[in-house]
Amino acid sequence: MSFRLAIKARRKEKYMNSKHKPIPQFSSEDEEREFWATHDSTEYLDWNKAEKNPTFSRLKLSTRTVSIRLPESLIAALKTLANKRDVPYQSLMKMFLAEKVREETSVQPPQPDSN
Repeated sequence: MSFRLAIKARRKEKYMNSKHKPIPQFSSEDEEREFWATHDSTEYLDWNKAEKNPTFSRLKLSTRTVSIRLPESLIAALKTLANKRDVPYQSLMKMFLAEKVREETSVQPPQPDSN
């Protein structure tokens, strides 16, 4: 369970007679990140009551703009592929990059020896 969801659930329940400390309000993600990096979450949350394997259907990942130089021919090919799939070419580029990163970072099964 993410800290944000835990905080939201905790405030919703409003159980003040708990042995846990109240979770402070944060003015930014950086402030919250610093807080949790320097505090023990078990003093604020009962992790035994946390949802196991929650889904975050509305989670939007933080993004950052990057600039890269690509050959015109590659951009044209990407636009053609994107048009066939009816998606913006930048979205297709993100999909291709994510797929390749997943492939490269996944654990590959050991290859049998050819001896």
